[in-house]
Amino acid sequence: MVAMDKDYLINQKPMKALFIFALPMIIGNLFQQTYNMADAAIVGRYVSEQALAAVGACAALTNIFICIAVGGGIGASVTVSHYFGGHLYAKMKTAIFTALISFLTVSFLLGLLGFGYSKMLMVFFNTPPDCLEDAVIYLRIYFLGLPFLFMYNVLSSMFNAMGKSRIPLFFLIFSSILNVFLDYLFVTGFALGVAGVAWATLLAQGLSAVLSFLVLIKMLNIFEKKQFSLFDKNELVAMVKVALPSIFQQATVSIGMMVVQSVVNSFGSEALAGYSAGVRIHYICTVTMNAFGNAVSPFTAQNLGAGKPDRVIEGYHAANKMILLSALLTCMIVEPFHKQMVSFFLGDHGTITALETGGGYISFLAWFFCLIGFKMAVDGILRGAGDMKMFTIANFANLLIRVLFAFTFAPKYGIPFVWYAVPLGWLVNWCISFREYKSGKWRRTGQF
Repeated sequence: MVAMDKDYLINQKPMKALFIFALPMIIGNLFQQTYNMADAAIVGRYVSEQALAAVGACAALTNIFICIAVGGGIGASVTVSHYFGGHLYAKMKTAIFTALISFLTVSFLLGLLGFGYSKMLMVFFNTPPDCLEDAVIYLRIYFLGLPFLFMYNVLSSMFNAMGKSRIPLFFLIFSSILNVFLDYLFVTGFALGVAGVAWATLLAQGLSAVLSFLVLIKMLNIFEKKQFSLFDKNELVAMVKVALPSIFQQATVSIGMMVVQSVVNSFGSEALAGYSAGVRIHYICTVTMNAFGNAVSPFTAQNLGAGKPDRVIEGYHAANKMILLSALLTCMIVEPFHKQMVSFFLGDHGTITALETGGGYISFLAWFFCLIGFKMAVDGILRGAGDMKMFTIANFANLLIRVLFAFTFAPKYGIPFVWYAVPLGWLVNWCISFREYKSGKWRRTGQF
């Protein structure tokens, strides 16, 4: 096996080190996408185009809550990592249980609010009338499972903080496979329609969350049996200080995409169904580019900490090479088969509007997938060096371009202007971040 010493990001050849780090992320993200893929493909093929549109209409909104859950996990993991590294196991246990209790409480409150206002939210974002009822059903069941979503993400962060990153990956694979099986069973066997895929996701996430909790309890029993508290206000404050910036950044992007989604919704359920299929293909196609870009952050942080800024530049160039190769291979697959890919979600009864919308979306973006990888890589350097100001400005500019294009041009000139702006946003983001990278400020920012 490849040498896996704790300093491999500092000692191994940059391309090899980045590949080793990115590989588990690629595997995990591919399985993560099966949740969305299964929900969309099964309702699109076995229920109706309107059902696919309903699931797609909820996607941008549900992503906001995923961001909150992930941000909460990040905040908790920083504190837990600190105590774990210092062998302060009683404080570590206190921090873990404080995180679980706090974020579960938040998830229950958000779930109740979301359940009560689901229809109002869907109406507000211009959900087409012929898929509104299904969208509300899906969203309400989703909100019932919100505590499981929060619990799973916080628990995954706890395992990572204690160096047990394989455990959440195994549970992610398990829940993804279970979700696909339950999707098919509930939709084709029990004819539950959109409600079936929502219940499948809830049950798969719920079982995974409960099993993760039991494994965590077993792990914690190994550590010394010193007195600890189930809740500590000071620990919560420390976690929130780290979590809030991450939640704000990710949620801002999701809110912007939800605004874009409202523009797409105004074109009707057929266009929305095609767009939903295209988005899911887009996400799975860019998994490798995103992973290589994200791997640059810890690579940058560790090498700056080790006083090796020149290795950061080598790693950046290596990441760009892997990104370019991945983008070329992806484009070569997508371009000749984009119609078949969209048809996979829509089945044999997809309308011309849905097929043309989804096909137009993915066939256009496939030529520009390298841009999202390039922008992720240079963003990774800024994030790893702690240069968050320009990182935030660059990503906000990206979002602003997409929102303005969607609102200004799509209603006048057609839905393609929703995705015409996507590569332009990536390019502007890269230009801003690359200029900051070339300035060399990250070298000084990252000196620990």
